[in-house]
Amino acid sequence: MVAMAIMALIMSTGMVAGLLTHVFAPTSGIAAPEGAAQPVAPPGEPSNTTRLDDRARITGDITPKSVVAGPGGTVIANNMMYSHSSTLYDASSLERTATVSDEIDLADYGIEERAGATHGAPVEAVFSPDGAHAYVSQYSLTGPGSGAPATDDCAAGDEIGTSAVFRLDLASAQWDQVIEVGRVPKFISLSPDGSTALVSNWCDSSVSVVDLAAGEEVRQIPVDAAPRGSVVLPDNRTAYVTAMFADELYKVDLHTGESELVLETGRKPRHLVLSPDASRMYLTESGSDRLLELDTATGRVLREAETGREPRSMTISPDGLALYVVNYYANTVSKFDTTTMEEIQTVEVGQNPIGITYEPTQRRVWVANYAGSIDVFDDTAVPEEMT
Repeated sequence: MVAMAIMALIMSTGMVAGLLTHVFAPTSGIAAPEGAAQPVAPPGEPSNTTRLDDRARITGDITPKSVVAGPGGTVIANNMMYSHSSTLYDASSLERTATVSDEIDLADYGIEERAGATHGAPVEAVFSPDGAHAYVSQYSLTGPGSGAPATDDCAAGDEIGTSAVFRLDLASAQWDQVIEVGRVPKFISLSPDGSTALVSNWCDSSVSVVDLAAGEEVRQIPVDAAPRGSVVLPDNRTAYVTAMFADELYKVDLHTGESELVLETGRKPRHLVLSPDASRMYLTESGSDRLLELDTATGRVLREAETGREPRSMTISPDGLALYVVNYYANTVSKFDTTTMEEIQTVEVGQNPIGITYEPTQRRVWVANYAGSIDVFDDTAVPEEMT
């Protein structure tokens, strides 16, 4: 069946027998790290030959800071303290399937000293490899023992209370675990084997290393001001972290807790994504309106490209041939061809696009607009068929 599917793809597109080698070949000449998974693209045309089309818009009582697709057809949006919820969607129908309040009693999760009603503020999420759970960082906890209010300028310093990551059980759409971390946690990434989470503690200038089997933080690794984006490499111990207000990129060892400054960046380095073979990573510089391609072995800059105004989050296609970048102040999404680092499409979206994800089961790109909507684009159209 697999052989027949491949032959059908080749025949239908007129491609010759080197198609898959072409689709998956690294563009920088850098070998994939040992242990890296082989990238598998969904059926269809290579993503750098297709275009975003057929936009659908989702609205309602949402203020999405992020939107993240799981491996099994579920998409989660995280609505911060403005809506106090995470919302779940079916990737096929685009229908909302659940609204999960961020109100909990911490005593129900073993934190007896903070018993009573507590609100979170869902920021970012990452799915477990099996898609059974989503881990959601909470900007702050408001309730018993919460301390001073959390703010992006961290003005209250150590008076700000520590926060947590909530684990969401997808089958029941209920929180089933709370893991305490640092102050104002934002981005969260997982090791490829699903054993470890890395959480950026914005107001602690550190990242929390979380043992997911034990459900607890095992260490904090210092970096610099306003850590944000992160990626974990296939060895499950080496990670890169951006320090957004310090204009720096760090390499950290999750096992030893060591951190190393590897790159002084342009202004406000925000988000990181890995190529499917993990030989390269991509970095947005929000204050410099720039996209960088880096070597994951060294952190060295390989190529760069201009973006729209204030690039924030991005996502990469499963075949690694296309990057999708939100431009927060331009209200657009830019699509880049990773083989050339050239922008091949710009589309308009809602106000203040801030989160983005590629949903692989439907080949769609979801965009979280902070002002209160989610745009969903099909990414299978070919240019000559678009009107």
